[in-house]
Amino acid sequence: MDTDKRKIVLIAHLALLGVALIYGASFLIAKNAMQGAIPPRAFIQFRVTGAALLFWLLAPVSGDDRIGQIPRKDLLRLLVCAAFGVTANQLFFFEGLKITTPVNASIMMVSGPIAVLIVGALLVKERITTEKLLGILLGAFGAFWLIYSGNEFDLSGLFGSDVSRGNVYVLINATSYATYLVLVKPLMSRYNALFVIRWVFTFGVFFVLPFGGPQLPDIQWELWNGPIIGSVLFVIFGTTFLTYLGNIIALKTLHPATVGAYIYLQPLIASVLSLFFGGEQWSIHMLLGGGAIFIGVYFVSFYGRRQTA
Repeated sequence: MDTDKRKIVLIAHLALLGVALIYGASFLIAKNAMQGAIPPRAFIQFRVTGAALLFWLLAPVSGDDRIGQIPRKDLLRLLVCAAFGVTANQLFFFEGLKITTPVNASIMMVSGPIAVLIVGALLVKERITTEKLLGILLGAFGAFWLIYSGNEFDLSGLFGSDVSRGNVYVLINATSYATYLVLVKPLMSRYNALFVIRWVFTFGVFFVLPFGGPQLPDIQWELWNGPIIGSVLFVIFGTTFLTYLGNIIALKTLHPATVGAYIYLQPLIASVLSLFFGGEQWSIHMLLGGGAIFIGVYFVSFYGRRQTA
């Protein structure tokens, strides 16, 4: 690998490290912002609309691509990317985060690389090796254990507990984002990345509107204070704009599974912040479920991998 290539790969990995740091902090910050002041779907409408406006500000440096000139199949792919990467991804994340804990949510997100592998096998026919299959099974066990233990080991009402239901929502969120990573990669190779992400979010604004719009009147404006405003701005600029920007920088160079693998840093960051600032304690069930997911991610993303990225 020549020096220029190494530099590009290093920048991609540094971008992903920055994304992991922002996401790790956001589990605690975003949850604090939703304690009665902002309904979760209204928060998503703020987030998606604000990020879309920021990406439109970058239009002058987004290349010469025009939405009316791209083939219909690519336009359809953009719409599907918006549906999975913005709408389903964020709706399930915030609905889940509202009723689960920051550490549980971050651990569930670690299933993302496993989901990338499964989606890649289904959509682009990537081969699943024995090691990767073992990783999928371990990750599935870890996710089930977190949901099961969150419901106090009662199978009869597995999805009745708020915490277990929140874990399921975050798992759906991770799978939706994995689908987005696989589907958006070919678009990144054909068009300017900023053009792609701008239209993904523009379509996303309208896709989220039927869900977020009805909750806008329920915003408790009288409860807005400095920390709430700061949390909203952090989510719009940091957790949305900067993280999606960092991911598209990485996707231009790295494999989607490599991008997804950086999610494994989030539980560590979220747990440290929650222990210091959120008053949360680790439990043996979190350790067991999280450990299974971590080992699963290792087998899926790193064990025997021959790719330089």
